[in-house]
Amino acid sequence: MKASLKPPYMIALMRKLEIWVILLSTFLMETAPTAANSLMRQGYLDEQFIQLEELQDAENPNFVEEVVTMYYRDSARLIQNIEQALEKNPLDFAKLDNNMHQFMGSSSSIGAKKLKNECTQFNECCKTGNGEGCKRTFQQVKKEYAALKKKLEQYFQFSRQIGPVEKACRPK
Repeated sequence: MKASLKPPYMIALMRKLEIWVILLSTFLMETAPTAANSLMRQGYLDEQFIQLEELQDAENPNFVEEVVTMYYRDSARLIQNIEQALEKNPLDFAKLDNNMHQFMGSSSSIGAKKLKNECTQFNECCKTGNGEGCKRTFQQVKKEYAALKKKLEQYFQFSRQIGPVEKACRPK
C-alpha cells in the first residue's frame, strides 16, 4: 500500500467529519444573532445594543465588545463611589443620585435594560430620602450588573469562536 492512499474507512470517516463540521458551523452562525435576541427577550438588553451592533463592521469587527469592555472598566469606579457614599452617615442623597445617574447613563449607552430599570428605582429612593431603599436597591443593581457582565462575556466568547456573522435583528 502506498503512503498517499488512505484506507476506505478513513475516507468515509473524513467525509462524515466534514459533514459534521459544516452542520456545526451552520448551527453556530445561526445561533449568534439568536443569542443577542435571547438577551433582549430576557430583558437584559434593549434596542441600544442592536444600534451598537449596527456600528460594527469589517474594519471594526470588535466594536461592541470594546465598548462593553470600556463600560465595565469605567463603571467599576462609579460602583465604588456609590458604595463609599452609602457607607457615610448621614447619606448624601444628592451625591448618590448624581453617581447613580451617571452609572445609569453609561448602562443605557450599551443597552443594559434591566440594569437601567434598577438604577431608576435607586434614584427614586434617593428622591424620597429612603436610605434603606437605596441600600437594598443598590444590592439589586450590583446583582444585575454582575449577571449582565457574565452573559455578555459568554456572548462575546461565543462570537469570537464563530467569527463574523449576521447581527441580531430587531424584535417584531
